[in-house]
Amino acid sequence: MRLVQAAKSPAEIVGRDDELELVAGMDVSQRSLTKAARSLRLDEMHERQRRRISLFQGSLVYRDARLTGYDAVCAVEVIEHVDPSRLGALERVLFEFAAPRTVVVTTPNAEYNVRFEQLPAGRYRHGDHRFEWRRDELEAWGAGVSKRYGYSVRFAAIGPVDPALGAPTQLALFTR
Repeated sequence: MRLVQAAKSPAEIVGRDDELELVAGMDVSQRSLTKAARSLRLDEMHERQRRRISLFQGSLVYRDARLTGYDAVCAVEVIEHVDPSRLGALERVLFEFAAPRTVVVTTPNAEYNVRFEQLPAGRYRHGDHRFEWRRDELEAWGAGVSKRYGYSVRFAAIGPVDPALGAPTQLALFTR
């Protein structure tokens, strides 16, 4: 399987790429899963496509056998919703137990928050965020994860890059 980098919709990814055997989505919120199913138009998909999609409720801080066997895991705007005291559990679930070849983690870049005029100083972008990392904090976490679990890591910016602040979103790409 390969990591698909760009598409107009998740349904387009599943529909156009026969190399993707299974695409799964996990969330702690059943409401979010229902919304995802609607957005994907699962009820309108051909059965062959629908069989390749699995949506299920769960959490990345608990070991879950449903997460094993994937070539890639994408934790998109997830990590900042986890209590810092539970990051070790998330690391073990993702990098030790699920242990895919590729892990993509995206998270807000806290340095960029000053560019959001409506965001009061010292506040997070979302009420459920437990933290937001600066670029150096993500890089330090990523380096530690790489060392502990045998991955290499690269970092990238997502969005317009301010020379002093970086981009609004940051990405860590872990590979085995």
